Amino acid sequence: MTLQSKGSLDSTDWQILRELQQDGRLSYNELGRRVALSPPAAAERVRKLEDTGIITGYAAQIDPAEVGLPLLAFIQLQCAPGKCLLKTSSAEKFPEVLEMHKLSGSHCSLLKVAVSSMAHLEALNERLGRHGPLICNIVTSTALTGRMIDWEHPDVDMDPPFDPSWNI
Repeated sequence: MTLQSKGSLDSTDWQILRELQQDGRLSYNELGRRVALSPPAAAERVRKLEDTGIITGYAAQIDPAEVGLPLLAFIQLQCAPGKCLLKTSSAEKFPEVLEMHKLSGSHCSLLKVAVSSMAHLEALNERLGRHGPLICNIVTSTALTGRMIDWEHPDVDMDPPFDPSWNI
């Protein structure tokens, strides 16, 4: 497997990416210290990674349960002709939707949603159901989330043995 990127990333770039994925609030002083660069050199590297679109932003990670949205679900939506959710609605009308992905296959979209209760989920499903049939899967636990992207050495065995630490 070969990694294709917008630019050639060297080992220092990958170190910077690992550090920023772990803590996007690092100062350039601390980042430079961790990757053996001066603060101005670290800042320049980060700016180049941003300019090429490799780093796309920085954000706080929020636990939905802690803000009153303890129930997560994935909804597969098969929009009816002329009722595509992406074309006939706006994100503002569905604040429960955390992520939306266009799909190939029998369903056109996959939505990750956070809701306050089963009644809230039922009401959301009714609103989404106006666009076409859907399948709703409630998340019972999460084994892996927010995984760091670290492909500095992409020639890894793609069929590793079972790793029991995933708790799947």
